[in-house]
Amino acid sequence: MDTRESQWPVHPKGEREIRAETAVAVETFGGRVHVEWDPQAAVTPMGQLPFFIEFLKTAELFEPWVADCPLLWTSPNAPSKRDILGTLLLSVLAGHWRYAHITSIRADGVNPPLLGMRKVVSEDSVRRSFMPAEAEECARWQTAHLRRGYEPLLCEPWILDIDTTVKPLYGHQEGAKVGFNPHKPGRPSHAYHTYFMANVRLVLDVEVQAGNRTAAVYTRPGLFAFLDDLPREKWPAFVRGDIAFGNEGMMNDCEVRSLHYLFKLKQSSKVKRLIREVFGRADWVAGGQGWEGVDATLRLMGWTRERRVIVLRRECRGEVMLEKTDASGQMMFAEIQTAEGVKRYEYAVLVTSLPDSIPALAQHYRDRADAENVFDELKNQWSWCGYTTCDLKRCQIMARMAALIYNWWSLFVRLAIPERHAEAITSRPLLLHAVGKKTEHAGQTRVTITSTHAEADAIRKVLSRLSTFFHWLRSSAEQLDWGQRWRILLSRVFVYFLGGRLLATPAKLLAESP
Repeated sequence: MDTRESQWPVHPKGEREIRAETAVAVETFGGRVHVEWDPQAAVTPMGQLPFFIEFLKTAELFEPWVADCPLLWTSPNAPSKRDILGTLLLSVLAGHWRYAHITSIRADGVNPPLLGMRKVVSEDSVRRSFMPAEAEECARWQTAHLRRGYEPLLCEPWILDIDTTVKPLYGHQEGAKVGFNPHKPGRPSHAYHTYFMANVRLVLDVEVQAGNRTAAVYTRPGLFAFLDDLPREKWPAFVRGDIAFGNEGMMNDCEVRSLHYLFKLKQSSKVKRLIREVFGRADWVAGGQGWEGVDATLRLMGWTRERRVIVLRRECRGEVMLEKTDASGQMMFAEIQTAEGVKRYEYAVLVTSLPDSIPALAQHYRDRADAENVFDELKNQWSWCGYTTCDLKRCQIMARMAALIYNWWSLFVRLAIPERHAEAITSRPLLLHAVGKKTEHAGQTRVTITSTHAEADAIRKVLSRLSTFFHWLRSSAEQLDWGQRWRILLSRVFVYFLGGRLLATPAKLLAESP
């Protein structure tokens, strides 16, 4: 019989002791502190992400997106589609704009399992994953899921904003061409032709083209293919765009389809002549925001017909900036003071097929400026200026993927803040960033959240209410199909716009109802 003393400790271990070999004594203004590393702890800087994951599961957005992905590998060592797409989801949500940034989330031990992932894959695996994929298959997959998210909203009256922005490039990428680039003239770029649902700030689709293809003629094929694919009852009330789209080709395509439009005109010589002709008219009416307008008709060179135009003007007060050029062609700016009793105006000329009044049309075009805010958010906060690869195909895939994740996050944030759109610079600290620690005991997984935000208590209440709503939707709407549940959820998202009512039911469903 072994008479040696037992090697097992008499008492079980409690809190892990600080080990001298891993702890570092640091002198601070608050005294000495011992700092150590715990690489085994399951923690995350995105501690509030489980609520967004619950939104994706309740709305059935993430699972079908993964299932329909056309990625296919034969190697048993290849990462799964879920791991690839989940890694990209986490990276875009974290605000990354380069594949190399993925390394910073590889130690997240909380959120990947909640997405059903086995691991966060490496940046090289993510970058190479879509190389063998067919561009057309990926386009069908991505546009289908973009449309799946916003399609019920198309039954309401809505406005289609179209615009183009540029993504500066700094290498030898496919499609890196010098074109219109107001902020970095002469810099090669890609052109992003984008369609938005106005006011709610949702991206309908985006096409990435070479940097020298920024003109509206390159937007038209994709735009009207997008519209022609929609049932007529889901078409917008009108299409809206800036100076680039006020041309014969765009307007004629709209008129052939009986689609209303509102565009701005360049101030060509004939447009300036019209401004001079209407200057002395007595029927100027208030257009809001200090503007006044007058109705007219115009037919420019190359137009096939005469069209309605609205001339808007606003009085300039105080100092006026004049633009001149010197002998070498360089721009010079000079300020002059408006003389007492002398009126100077700035002008804008709109072309439209809408029958609305001048104040309504002026306000409609002022609202178009919100599209620039969407571009600013997507480029600076949602990676549209990043995730660059040598081939144009993967740049296109990542642009649509960022747009889809942006749409999902925007809908989730509107559930929490229904009265306004909160950009990522505000919504991420509010609803995403917090220290989350995962523990498991007795078969139960618990995530403990510690938020450093000043509104932490209010955030906790909002997210708790959202979780209660998701639980009600899952338990009380089991007899409804996905489309009906999604309409209920979107009605809650846009309760501020809808005034508390449900989204309009598609005409097809009304016809089929008993």
